[in-house]
Amino acid sequence: MENGPLDLIDLSLNENPLGPSPEALAAVGEELARMHRYPDASAAGLRQALAERLRVEPEQIVIGNGADNLIMQLCLATLDRDTEVIVSRSSFPVYDQFAEVMKARLIKVPLRAYRLDLDAMAHAIGERTRLVFVCNPNNPTGTIVTRTEVAAFLDRVPDRALVVFDEAYAELVASAEFPDTLATIRGGRPNVMVLRTFSKVYGLAGLRLGYGVAMASVLAPLEGVREPFAVNRLAQAAGLAALRDTAFLEKTVAATHEGRLFLYDAFDRLGLRYIESHTNFVLVELGPQAGAVSQRLLDAGIRVRPCDGYELPHHLRVTVGDSAQNTRLVEALAKALRGGKACRDSSDPIRYGPCSNLTGGPP
Repeated sequence: MENGPLDLIDLSLNENPLGPSPEALAAVGEELARMHRYPDASAAGLRQALAERLRVEPEQIVIGNGADNLIMQLCLATLDRDTEVIVSRSSFPVYDQFAEVMKARLIKVPLRAYRLDLDAMAHAIGERTRLVFVCNPNNPTGTIVTRTEVAAFLDRVPDRALVVFDEAYAELVASAEFPDTLATIRGGRPNVMVLRTFSKVYGLAGLRLGYGVAMASVLAPLEGVREPFAVNRLAQAAGLAALRDTAFLEKTVAATHEGRLFLYDAFDRLGLRYIESHTNFVLVELGPQAGAVSQRLLDAGIRVRPCDGYELPHHLRVTVGDSAQNTRLVEALAKALRGGKACRDSSDPIRYGPCSNLTGGPP
């Protein structure tokens, strides 16, 4: 795909710039000759491999056509117009989309210092609340809520409300404060579900493969709404192989960390405020010119994600690319900023200028 004379670099979707896991790629090649066969409807082999990896039982795992598909199934199986869903503002919009499809009341809780406010989310839970979505790390801010915060939050959640921890970027988190939500499921907690994906660190976004972990009783209602053959043969084969490819996982994590530091340094030099991230993207603040800068970048052949739809209209979300992509982004961003004055106010270090690790602060 091209934009003028330049190949378009897409840094808007948080894809893995290293491509797919090589072992997954090989497994797909071997599976091609069997495409005339229906896939295993239960994805038993992949569920077994994940169960061994995560130290849960196979019946505690459900496989979906991407994590989005599982979010849809949850909403179909759980919600109606007499129920409520708790989500955070400036978080993954798919939660809102399917809650609205089911006519459920959507309660959106504001962020606090670019982080999910679990205290406020717990306070918002009522008699009709059936789902609470906790995106951790959060998309698009890249911030996390901590194990201490999650423990206190879960103590306040009644059993009738299912807490769904969407951990699409969990493998990229290095913080010791990241909660072990799977431990709550191993411990038998009946109202917790964890969602993860093969799209990010394993580079399988195009195959659409995600999974959920919960008590078997939580997963049972999904059987009534899922497609009979929701996950194709190629995706199942790729997922099994990707789980074995620990070298690729480690390479992705290392490259992402290095790329984030490169972008931080560049944003510092450009005088831009950014949010330190636990993911493969960085949220950067451009002020009122964010939309114009996004368009100038696109004109230069680089697509990033404007965050109007996340209720953050002064921000752009930038995927961490490979070394060449990151360099080209920074060069183009410097030129784009010269097309309009960069927003900065040295008297307000919280609002403008580089951020430290945002784990608290003012609302």
